[in-house]
Amino acid sequence: MAKGLTRFNSLFDDAFFNDFFRPLAVRETGEKVPAIDVHESEDAYQVTVDLPGVKKDDIKVSLENGILSVRAETRREDKEEKEGKLIRQERHVGQFIRQLSVGSDVDPTAVKASFNDGVLKLTLPKRASQEPEGVNIAIE
Repeated sequence: MAKGLTRFNSLFDDAFFNDFFRPLAVRETGEKVPAIDVHESEDAYQVTVDLPGVKKDDIKVSLENGILSVRAETRREDKEEKEGKLIRQERHVGQFIRQLSVGSDVDPTAVKASFNDGVLKLTLPKRASQEPEGVNIAIE
């Protein structure tokens, strides 16, 4: 599994959850990542991603080969300090990505996303249960 990926069923093993600086956490590598919640119901996964200060146009969500990727970017405000100077800056400026391995039980054609007040909400409907692929072969 690629570095930075998290399985839905092992989310709480992610170093991200060991850090309580929300909504932006810092992994052991120093990488800043958005905070997420994942809820599973019988027919879908609900993913909520905190993206404060991010504009809708600066968010990209994709689902490829069973990997859900949320990319976002915050930009530095170009304003001139007329009086004084910036002493401390804690707000994140730059790009970040969060990836989750959702496996093959998500229907990629039915994923829905909405963004309001700095919160991205994704609904990932599950596929109808399928018989496992493969055939039992009788031995004669």
